[in-house]
Amino acid sequence: MGDVAMEQLVISGVDSPWQAAVAKMDALPARPTIDRERLTLGVCMLDNRMDSILDIGRHSQVVRVADRSLMVEVGSGTLLAADSQDPLQKKKKIVILGTGWGGISFLKTLDCKLFDVQIVSPRNYFVFTPLLPSVTVGTVEARSVTEPIRRIIRKKDAEFHEAECIKIDPENKQVICKDVSELDFERKPEFALDYDYLVIAVGATSNTFGTKGVDEYCHFLKDVEDAEKIREQVVDIFETASLPHLSPEVRRNLLSFVVVGGGPTGVEFSAELHDLVHEDLLCLYPHLKDNVTITLVQSGDHILNTFDKRISQFAEKKFQRDGVHVKIGCRVLEVTNKHIRFKSKDTGQLVDVPYGMIVWSTGIRTRPVITDFMKQIRQENRRVLATDEWLRVKNCEGVYALGDCASVEQRKIVEDIADLFKLADKDNDGYLSAAEFVSTMEGVRVRYPQIDLYMNHNHMKGVIGLLDEAMNAGDQGTTKLDLEHFSAAISKVDSLMKCMPATAQVAAQQGTYLARSFNHFAQGKPAEGPLHIREQGHHRFHPFCYKHLGSFAPLGGETAAAELPGDWVSIGRSTMWLWYSVYASEQVSWRTRALVMFDWTKRFIFGRDSSRM
Repeated sequence: MGDVAMEQLVISGVDSPWQAAVAKMDALPARPTIDRERLTLGVCMLDNRMDSILDIGRHSQVVRVADRSLMVEVGSGTLLAADSQDPLQKKKKIVILGTGWGGISFLKTLDCKLFDVQIVSPRNYFVFTPLLPSVTVGTVEARSVTEPIRRIIRKKDAEFHEAECIKIDPENKQVICKDVSELDFERKPEFALDYDYLVIAVGATSNTFGTKGVDEYCHFLKDVEDAEKIREQVVDIFETASLPHLSPEVRRNLLSFVVVGGGPTGVEFSAELHDLVHEDLLCLYPHLKDNVTITLVQSGDHILNTFDKRISQFAEKKFQRDGVHVKIGCRVLEVTNKHIRFKSKDTGQLVDVPYGMIVWSTGIRTRPVITDFMKQIRQENRRVLATDEWLRVKNCEGVYALGDCASVEQRKIVEDIADLFKLADKDNDGYLSAAEFVSTMEGVRVRYPQIDLYMNHNHMKGVIGLLDEAMNAGDQGTTKLDLEHFSAAISKVDSLMKCMPATAQVAAQQGTYLARSFNHFAQGKPAEGPLHIREQGHHRFHPFCYKHLGSFAPLGGETAAAELPGDWVSIGRSTMWLWYSVYASEQVSWRTRALVMFDWTKRFIFGRDSSRM
């Protein structure tokens, strides 16, 4: 090329930053010395930024147009390079439904500069749900466990919509939302949001199991509004019970508190309510001391049945000493405006218990929008959304789900036994040596987490333990495994597969994992996952693997129980201080961390506030 005389090209705009440059270049007189096609290509590949400038001087030559770059020779040979991502490739749109543990963990870890991120939720705050039982009795204030979403995203390139998703349209890749505010203006129109990727983290609602009267007469404990209503009614009950015109029977019925559900939430609320009554309220209402009863109803054989047996037994004995009536093996049949009726599984006896307040905490069910979505993608016969190990919703491309609204379906190893055997049989002789077996199983442990679970349960030091079992199953002196013995060795690992618990810990880990996967994908990094069993190459990412970090159960009276990794069980006052430190450190911000610690300190010094406001 010869010398080229061109004016300065100023490139601006967000959608197509190269168009202005191309227009100016087209306005120049055509010159045979300009390779217009190559120059245009280079301009198109410039960085997608406002006010990016390409200055091609009077004595310049386009010497190379490489991938994503335009290199120009200026004057005596100085090279200028403009490297960038392709501006024609727009950011992928990610819509996040929900601001619970899963959604917030995903949002905080996601590099929002790489995507067009929009969050939809009917509440504009995040709630630290493990402390909701403490909110019900004033141990912690409601504002101390909530963090505004806009405070979380203020340093992120994301947009928040306080609205409720009423329909998911996977065919058109849209979510239909509506305004949830109570403002009285012309209309509350519905609106649609397009997405390339949809992350569903809407959580779940309380499961009533179709029990008559539950929706009408019971309190739930799923959100901060529920906790505030319970707190208000507890104080209201004590004030009403203090009125002089009530008969003793009415007063006893009014001060009868019933908690349905012996899981962590029900047990913790019962413990908090007992502490509130005996540490604070009876000092203010001493004449009601003999009238207060707390009854915990559990359909299973033990309370806290997901914990170690030692914790369950300790909790039952402690509640018995504290005067909390624990009804085990009882199924609730009906709730009326005056009493709750349940049936004992052992005796078949029907029991009616009058109440002043009932708190229902017996499990979860899917939200209506998820139920409708499941019908669209042929998952209508399930309790929650089914995802694979990468949290991708089955039968629906581009949609991910995490938290309480979904369940990970881990692939069983028995489904791939023939393919695994073929993969391991390097010499194609129809038998596996010990070296081939160990090498293959070590390579697929990440793909099938149940292998590690089985080995840990049986205290195996490595996959060689599986081989020892197979050798014992075969003939004495067998040194090679055929397909039958190989199947006997590894099919047992599926026996310990189980669903992940519907806890905040699971949802938080899933959100963090999924965000890191998105970041990895957007940055164009190579595949890093395990081997494909039936195809060539590797999976793009490692599958999600839940790591249980322990569970706590506060039991009242500054006593707590903990079940930590390694089968370590701890019960007592020291465990309660561990609970304080862990829950303080897990707060979503320094603001909520400071507020929660202040509330705990205030309660130690001044007691709980019994005002009804």
